[in-house]
Amino acid sequence: MAKAQTRPDAWERGEEWIGFHVSENDAASRVDRLVAHAIPDVGRKLAARLCEDGHVLIDGSYAKKGMLARAGQTIQVRISAWGEALPAPDLPLNIILERDDLVVVSKDPGVPTGALVGKESGTLAGALLARYPEMRDVGYSRREPGVLHRLDNFTSGLIVAARNPETFSALRDELSRGSWKKKYLALVETMTLEDHGTIEAALAPHVKNRQMVIAVDGSISKGKSEFTVLQRGKSCDLVEVKVSSAYRHQVRAHLAYVGAPLLGDTLYGGRATRLAPRHALHASYIACSADGVPAFEVETPLPGDLSALLLEE
Repeated sequence: MAKAQTRPDAWERGEEWIGFHVSENDAASRVDRLVAHAIPDVGRKLAARLCEDGHVLIDGSYAKKGMLARAGQTIQVRISAWGEALPAPDLPLNIILERDDLVVVSKDPGVPTGALVGKESGTLAGALLARYPEMRDVGYSRREPGVLHRLDNFTSGLIVAARNPETFSALRDELSRGSWKKKYLALVETMTLEDHGTIEAALAPHVKNRQMVIAVDGSISKGKSEFTVLQRGKSCDLVEVKVSSAYRHQVRAHLAYVGAPLLGDTLYGGRATRLAPRHALHASYIACSADGVPAFEVETPLPGDLSALLLEE
């Protein structure tokens, strides 16, 4: 049976559903297997449950978990079925910018951005919801109310959330057009990168490990990362990576693709550190403007746990 190889650029996202087109490589795969491979953090059991509960469509009709997909079909999954964030008033929020229309916070490593079925508590989305209850019906779904983009659990740094539907819609449109400016700070093994450069490689889910994406050569690619080495240490280098739209694991996969995986990112071949399972990536800068939304620019420094790694010999 074919393994799921759905590409990120095959996704279409609406207010209630996200969907992807079945490729030739994915033909004859079970629908629940395709859903489990295509959606991060959704395993086979949850994918089967989503099918059984009527939350998965194939070409507009309800899909059974054992159905075999055909090339060219469209599979859609109801976003709200993945879980609902529970308010988390006891989870601290590091607020960097607070306005009537939006908030920018810095997420700690180890904190999930949004909720999943069975993992509804202890999320950044829940902490935001507890402080800004007006976000409940804003955004893609109640699993991540108000949140415009995500960070991996063990990535720290800036996340933008809208406080009303109009702001969310305007910023989402700019994000989809690649108009946001985003920067990440990363630690990699010393002397594994030139002083500066650009990485352009298509990204696709790994066919054997659904937790990963894989970077591949390709002229048609939405994955572009520009890097500059800011500081060279004795055992690792501090690198700034600029992107406009960061797809799932883009910075992690791109750096690994050129032989410079993040420190601590053992999933992509990086050297384990004392901070495990934390990997050395921090979302440090975001700037954006949109129609009807005043421009904002926010920056945070490298956090202390990663600065300490940079100083180690």
